[in-house]
Amino acid sequence: MADMIHITSGHDGFAFAALHGQPNGPRRGGVIVIQEIFGLDKYVHEDVARWEARGYEVLAPSMFDRQEPGFVAEHDDAAAFQNAVKLATTNGPDNAMSDIQACIDFLKPRGPVFIVGYCYGGTMVWLAASRCTGLSAGSSYYGGQVAGMAALPLSCPVELHLGRRDGHIPCDAVRAKVQAAHPEVPVWIYEASGHGFNNDGRPESDLADAELSRQRTVALFEANGAG
Repeated sequence: MADMIHITSGHDGFAFAALHGQPNGPRRGGVIVIQEIFGLDKYVHEDVARWEARGYEVLAPSMFDRQEPGFVAEHDDAAAFQNAVKLATTNGPDNAMSDIQACIDFLKPRGPVFIVGYCYGGTMVWLAASRCTGLSAGSSYYGGQVAGMAALPLSCPVELHLGRRDGHIPCDAVRAKVQAAHPEVPVWIYEASGHGFNNDGRPESDLADAELSRQRTVALFEANGAG
């Protein structure tokens, strides 16, 4: 069972909340889970539990705590979505990268550190793989701004997961742009899924696709130091 802790960001000394889970059984590494724009909602809690079950120590930082501590929004609430966009924009990339670096530094003394993120978090994974230090691998799910950051240098192996039915992200165009800059980066496209397909039970989610993406993410982490 995960607990809420606070971690201090390096660049401004801000203490942000993070859901902290311990591994079930022998520890295989640390995983940072970066939320969608909706905050630490039930789908983040479910994902943290999955990683605990796989033997990882987990941190899921509350990314918008500077603007609205503990912010959580319903996925189908249009007004809440607009507020979430505002919070993400106001928070900006520097705060996000500093908080992710603080999470890396928290986990690093106990072994390799990996990162996985969804939507907003998928973009943050790509950016962290370029700007942060100490990551062993990253798995990015349906990050809407990854294509615009495709040329950034990467400091660790990364893979992308996209849904064919995603009305927000042109998956073939993203794959072409990313692989033109980084031919070593796998870009997986899931034919039965739309945006947010890691969220079990959502209309966009196909369970078989979600499970396959998780297996691929685990394989990436195992290939890069997970015990």
